[in-house]
Amino acid sequence: MIIIGELLNGMYKDVGKAIVEKDKSVIQKIAKSQIEAGADALDLNCGPVSKDQVSDMKWLIETVQEVTDKIIVIDSSKPKVIQGAIRSAKNKVIINSTTADKEKLEILLPLAKEYGCSLIALSMDKKGIPQNKDQRLELAASIIGFCMEKDFPINELYLDPVVMPVDVAQLQLKEIIESIREFKLLCDPAPKTVVGLSNISQGILDRSLVNRTFLVMAQEAGLDAAIADPLDKKLMDCMITAELILNKQIYCKAYLDAYRKSKK
Repeated sequence: MIIIGELLNGMYKDVGKAIVEKDKSVIQKIAKSQIEAGADALDLNCGPVSKDQVSDMKWLIETVQEVTDKIIVIDSSKPKVIQGAIRSAKNKVIINSTTADKEKLEILLPLAKEYGCSLIALSMDKKGIPQNKDQRLELAASIIGFCMEKDFPINELYLDPVVMPVDVAQLQLKEIIESIREFKLLCDPAPKTVVGLSNISQGILDRSLVNRTFLVMAQEAGLDAAIADPLDKKLMDCMITAELILNKQIYCKAYLDAYRKSKK
């Protein structure tokens, strides 16, 4: 399971302030704390405070790369931000994200291919977020078809079924888990799968409990990666234990410590 640390996002007050003031120490401290907690990659998002997202994203990438060689996830809904910032990346990059809309795919897919990046693709389009599994599968299939047409390696594609908050879309969550399972059947080799985990618990109590329960269920369905908070130790413990039960880790009495040491 790939854990993508979600905490370097300008919507968080301390991160937003650091971006505005160009305070490297705050950004680097958060980057290192996530890595020490087990993050395999770091999601970078300028958030709403940024007045020049291209410049700020470049600064974020360069600042983080000073303290780690972990994967950088360039997170922006604006292709021009990704286009402008990607040249600053020396580490491996995941582009987050495209949708199934052809105009976005036509920009971001060649960019990912040129720079050897992985690509997160949301199973949604201009019409919005799908309301059932079949719609998600249809959009996912169209994304895969476009990738094949452009000779983009499917093993570098991450399909995101778009997780919705449980308090407004409870009926969709089971279908989202089934979508993860069935995305794997769309082609061979199978695409990878990813979720924005914290979306499920927005605005509710017991966020950590809901997050970690959904994560374990999604792992059983074949989830490959999650954008999540690695500082949530209970979440990470559940993820590691699920990996053990699914026979993806070798058992030992101190398996939690062993897993964490393997990430350093």
